[in-house]
Amino acid sequence: MILQALTEYYNALLQKGEISQPGWDDAAKVSFGLELAEDGTLIQVIPYQRTVQQGKKEKLLTNRLLRIPTHVKRSSGVAANFLCDTSSYLLGVDDKGKPARAMECFRACGELHRRLLSNVDTPAARAILAFFDRWQPEQAAAHPLLEPHWKDITGGANLIFCFGMAPVTENPAVCRAWQLHYSEAAEDADTGQCLVTGETGPIAKLHPSIKGVRGANTMGASLVSFNAPAFESYGHTQGGNAPVGEYAAFAYTAALNTLLADSKHCQVIGDTTVVCWAQHGEPAYQSMGMMALFGASGGVDDADLSAALHKLAQGKPISWENTTLAPGEHFYFLGLAPNAARLSVRFFLRDHFGSFMQNLDRHYRDIAITRPAYDNRENLSVWQLLNETVNQNSRNKAAAPQLAGDVLRAILSGTRYPATLLNGAELRIRAERNITRGRAAIIKAYYLRCPHPDCPKEILQMELNKSSVNAAYTLGRMFSVYEQIQQAAYPNVNTTVKDKYFNAASATPAAVFPLLGNLAAKHLKVLSRDKKGIAVNLEKELQTLSVVIGEEYPARLSLQQQGSFQLGYYFENQTRYQKKEEK
Repeated sequence: MILQALTEYYNALLQKGEISQPGWDDAAKVSFGLELAEDGTLIQVIPYQRTVQQGKKEKLLTNRLLRIPTHVKRSSGVAANFLCDTSSYLLGVDDKGKPARAMECFRACGELHRRLLSNVDTPAARAILAFFDRWQPEQAAAHPLLEPHWKDITGGANLIFCFGMAPVTENPAVCRAWQLHYSEAAEDADTGQCLVTGETGPIAKLHPSIKGVRGANTMGASLVSFNAPAFESYGHTQGGNAPVGEYAAFAYTAALNTLLADSKHCQVIGDTTVVCWAQHGEPAYQSMGMMALFGASGGVDDADLSAALHKLAQGKPISWENTTLAPGEHFYFLGLAPNAARLSVRFFLRDHFGSFMQNLDRHYRDIAITRPAYDNRENLSVWQLLNETVNQNSRNKAAAPQLAGDVLRAILSGTRYPATLLNGAELRIRAERNITRGRAAIIKAYYLRCPHPDCPKEILQMELNKSSVNAAYTLGRMFSVYEQIQQAAYPNVNTTVKDKYFNAASATPAAVFPLLGNLAAKHLKVLSRDKKGIAVNLEKELQTLSVVIGEEYPARLSLQQQGSFQLGYYFENQTRYQKKEEK
């Protein structure tokens, strides 16, 4: 299903002329050009790397993106590429300390170019052939043109042949020679029925590499591979175990590499790299999908994004980036994680665009909660929710790798949030004795989708429900009042009742609340001397809550009841602070 969807996306982009044709890579990173004279002499090294100013530091940005013949996949052994390759193949030198292997690579590259260009009668082709005839790798280190860039050139950078100050890949005759070779190579492969397209044709033995997944091999990783006998069956080897045609293998990898290279529509969260696309290749769908999931960007207002999201959730089309977005368009979300030389699929979701927007709209309604006066965020992003499970004082502030993928899957599919998200938030509450907006939102959203009688819907509201008679919820409110009484009586106290008793009060109320009541009586006595009106109001509120609890406190609270306690405490606190702001 993944390969089929990516192949369809490739075909849509190919019809628009927005992606490489089979056999070509339109966005390969090239570091240097080797300018040749017609007699094969190296006359210039053209650096394609450039630097840009970022703040106070100058940072190397990227190499130049050029259209080159698609590279072969090299896991081991020697396999040369045409016109563009590393110094081992084009110059016969590298920094690996293995001159014999570098010479073997150089000879293989020369044989490939002689085979492809022997019948091409152009100055550029003659220059390349002459270069392989006269170049002496053992003297490369002393070459005056290579010496200034020696470390970068031999460090694995891509080099390309140039003639007349232009890459040879722009020469039509040379390009035709490559296209003919690429087609003939495919015809020589084993034939079979492609699992993706259903057509009979050449089967790919090795699939092209996928680059751009955070944490994966920088040289590229595989989504489909069989690199050991344990993974093979029925006598098939490598790609024969899951026959995918040469065209489909190129198409799905080209489409996925294009998505991963698009920084505007590719996001990394935890160890998961997320991409999305519409069936017909309209980028406006990607833009809306990413913003809806990860937050507004590029000058888009949060209110406008929420309005557009809500409209799509109702099944109505909208105009976005000069494109009409239809709720019925097929849309895809794919999450990939590194796994050595392979890629792991964290999730792959396919649905109508409107259905995804409906699930996202529901997610934002589920996590909506009263926010502190200083918090200007309209919605909490996925990153902010995950950060609530992490100790921000630790060296590693990243959330658990698996958690990110699980949360994204729950949001996009509209299913229950993972229990690990709630557990992570609860652990931070117990460790820090602090209920933030994000942690309260996690508790509320989790129990909205995973109902429990000890955490009823009447308390899973956006703001304080004063009419609720839930015991645990009321105890949380009461604990907030006890804290408020102490702070009013002793504004500069170093250790509050929350610091000393919060965890115990939320787990074993019967053991703690009588003590808190005695402390509150003493604090009210002190408070009534100078602030009698405040003391009277707080005492009335305390009595109102005590009536709901009754004469006996619960001996223990379950995990769900502790969640109710924490929500009651959070809502009562926000009510207190809102009153101060209004005053």
